[in-house]
Amino acid sequence: MSTATTQKRGFLGTIWEYMTTVDHKKIAILYLIAGGFFFALGGIEAMLIRIQLAVPNNDFLSAGLFNEVITMHGTTMIFLAAMPLLFAFMNATVPLQIGARDVAFPFLNALGVWLFIFGGIFLNLSWFLGGAPDAGWTSYASLSIISPGHGIDFYAVGLQIAGAGTLISGINFVTTIITMRAPGMTYMRMPLMTWTTLIASVLIVFAFPPLTVGLFLLIFDRMFGSNFFIVEAGGNTIIWEHLFWIFGHPEVYVLILPAFGIFSEIFATFARKRLFGYSAMVFATVLIGFFGFMVWAHHMFTVGLGPTANAIFALATMAIAVPTGIKIFNWIFTIWGGSIEFTTPMMYALAFIPSFVMGGVTGIMQAVAPADYQYHDSYFIVAHFHYVIVGGVVFALLAGLHYYWPLMFSTMLNEKLGKVTFWFFLLGFHCTFLIQHFLGLWGMPRRVFTYLDGQGYNAANMISTVGAFMMAFAVIVLLINVVITLVKNEKVGRDPWGDGRTLEWSLPLPVPYYNFAQTPLIRGLDAFWLEKKEGNGEMLPAESLDDFHMPNNSIIPFIISLGLFIAGFGSLYFASGKDWAIDAVANLPERPWAIWLLVIGLAITFISMIVRSFKDDLGYYVKKEELIKDLEEQERGAK
Repeated sequence: MSTATTQKRGFLGTIWEYMTTVDHKKIAILYLIAGGFFFALGGIEAMLIRIQLAVPNNDFLSAGLFNEVITMHGTTMIFLAAMPLLFAFMNATVPLQIGARDVAFPFLNALGVWLFIFGGIFLNLSWFLGGAPDAGWTSYASLSIISPGHGIDFYAVGLQIAGAGTLISGINFVTTIITMRAPGMTYMRMPLMTWTTLIASVLIVFAFPPLTVGLFLLIFDRMFGSNFFIVEAGGNTIIWEHLFWIFGHPEVYVLILPAFGIFSEIFATFARKRLFGYSAMVFATVLIGFFGFMVWAHHMFTVGLGPTANAIFALATMAIAVPTGIKIFNWIFTIWGGSIEFTTPMMYALAFIPSFVMGGVTGIMQAVAPADYQYHDSYFIVAHFHYVIVGGVVFALLAGLHYYWPLMFSTMLNEKLGKVTFWFFLLGFHCTFLIQHFLGLWGMPRRVFTYLDGQGYNAANMISTVGAFMMAFAVIVLLINVVITLVKNEKVGRDPWGDGRTLEWSLPLPVPYYNFAQTPLIRGLDAFWLEKKEGNGEMLPAESLDDFHMPNNSIIPFIISLGLFIAGFGSLYFASGKDWAIDAVANLPERPWAIWLLVIGLAITFISMIVRSFKDDLGYYVKKEELIKDLEEQERGAK
């Protein structure tokens, strides 16, 4: 095995390696590529929205197509871009930060990424197979039940497949962080990236089941004639909103917490100081996770839940701002008096604080239920959550891309081009969304495909569209930067930023496939920094140099996911033209072959699972001799 990995593989060999890999570092690259692709797709959809809204009475997109585009923009950005890109950084860093050789369940890690990829492809194939979902990314039941064609079915089945992958990854990270920390790595010595990953993963474990349930009910209603959301048959559409938001609000914390983790690492590294108030930061992270489940109905203040429910959720929403505020002040104190280096990741981190705070204060405004009655369904809401998600999560993704790029690819992105991207993205972002707060307060409703001339919205919408083009330009510069870096391929050595504090920077680059030849001993918070300051800059080993066990690659995760992908089409077309399905589906032509697709797809999945159960996959041992050879090479390289 080890000799095969050291030799240069051909193109097809590399493809096969990535299709079968269970190595968390390669899975991180898969997440990065797939998430990056969907990010570009969601960005193109955003540009279509802004072009349509640039001028009044525009007919660039028809009303129906506009609904499909905004639905797919939201769904793609949240489920298929932001989450997977965060998973890319979580996979690339967390096992290294805790001194582990891989995650707890490497096979499940691979299964998670392939389920996400196939689910994302499934959802996006709706564009070519009769129309995309058109009920908004939240897919409220009253709209999604009556939506004609198969768009909503693609949404429900695609998210079910991708969501299963996310849930599996969440369980995997919880287990990894709890059980696989190196000796000496107590909970209060874990880096914040690891802490935020742990809490976000716990949120995934508890938040995704309600979404799974809601999607199943939606599938049953549309395809099999049940009445969960059909009011005239005794159903209740509000139940969908509860199920969706009990998932949906923790979901935004699933996105923002790892982003907080990335920024915490960046502030400490480039201010050259340990993170101020570490234990308060940890406590705040846990508190945010806890409160995250107690605020979902603030998305439903206009539903009519009554003053008692509204008051409770308003209070909880205000309360959740407190731990977030603790974090903001701790980051400011970390920078205060630090020896700051203005690298690209640091600039994103510095821009994040005011941008995210602006998103936060509009959130507090919306926590006031009577006021929210006015803001709700206006552009004010659009501005608010883009300030939080772009100003928080996307800034973190761009910062993390620059910061962790050397760890993932052992090269450095160009700093000059990085700063060009930064300035265009920052200015474009504020140009796009700041004005939308005012559009909302002036009365422009959200989710409208056009507006009349003379309502006072013309200039603001044009400014917003100009900003969107600036952001698009920034992303193009970023892509050019990535291509140039990959083509030049100038390798960097260990600790490329020079101020790495945590374990991942103590490893040689490229990181060996087994991560650590010897499990390191952790003597305190910021373990690598401690050894640089007090020791000789080398991590002390916690074990003698010996053979150790590693898992084999496997194609089975890919095949299990492929089976569900095929079965998805079977289940989707099975209800076509059947009189028990909802009218929107029953009016479509019958597909007699659908049942066979369903059977074949499930057979592929189940047979793969049985093979996995009965096949003795014992892995292999990395031999001591190979480790000694690798360590000698690293020493020669270091000199």
